[in-house]
Amino acid sequence: MAKTLLRRYRITDAPAVSGLFEAIYGTRYPQPHVYLPCMINQNHSDGRWHSLVAEVNGQIRGHATLFRRSGRSSLAELALTVVHPDARGQNIATQLGQQLLIHAQALDCRGVTIKQVTHHPYTQRMAASLGFHSCGLLPDYAASPFEGQDRESIVVGHYDIEGFRRPLPALAWPTDCGELMSHLEEAFGTTDKAAPWSGPKVHVEHASGRYDIVLKELDDNLLRQLERLPVQWLVSLRLRLAQGFPGSLSQLADVGFAFTGIVPDERSEGWLGLFHRGYQPSTLTLHCPHMQRLQDQVRQVGQMYRG
Repeated sequence: MAKTLLRRYRITDAPAVSGLFEAIYGTRYPQPHVYLPCMINQNHSDGRWHSLVAEVNGQIRGHATLFRRSGRSSLAELALTVVHPDARGQNIATQLGQQLLIHAQALDCRGVTIKQVTHHPYTQRMAASLGFHSCGLLPDYAASPFEGQDRESIVVGHYDIEGFRRPLPALAWPTDCGELMSHLEEAFGTTDKAAPWSGPKVHVEHASGRYDIVLKELDDNLLRQLERLPVQWLVSLRLRLAQGFPGSLSQLADVGFAFTGIVPDERSEGWLGLFHRGYQPSTLTLHCPHMQRLQDQVRQVGQMYRG
């Protein structure tokens, strides 16, 4: 009978963890650090990764980590969860996630996010069983690690650490997204005040074949600039949830940006609305019914804009 042990990561585990990713994904995994044992150890020594491994009969057959952009960040991401095919069916990924959510409290995190792949339902089911609330879609987010796939769309989930809440600002939502936002308001609560903004008013970077734009607010001049961006660009836009957001949602829709939900703001205690343009409209089967309805709307918007 197989004996499974969950334990903290050790620096001597780096080659085995790297080999685990290569055994499952070949060279297709989008995070290059997993192929360099020295970078796996550096991320741990810098306090960005906090990993657990699963040993089955003395061999590392599972891995998951809490990723933090800095050692002081109150928001972590449950990430890099992999289980060797030989060890599947033993609930290892869920057990790793449960232990890391407990560990997040010890790290003084207030919330944890998860990026759930949509190529298969397993990550989505696991996230739901752990208590994550799915809140946003990232269409065509990155190159797919799965053979035969071009790009992978992602469902984002959020988990409030016990004793902490990240409430949404109370806003008057349009009818077409009212059901989703009512569900998320019930999950996370609401507040009359938006969280203070941190960082530049506009931030732009190119990553994994997409253009990421983060905005504090939208004005007419900025809207015109966004409208003029090349239509072939895959643009992932994040806009602060605050008073005036519903009006901005309508303006962005008029220039082809589909509303795809919300995500926590990594720089503050607030939230960001998600908008996308330039993605390939696709048919996905999602575990969360709220995300399924959102995905169906996003596909229709993409088809109309491309048409």
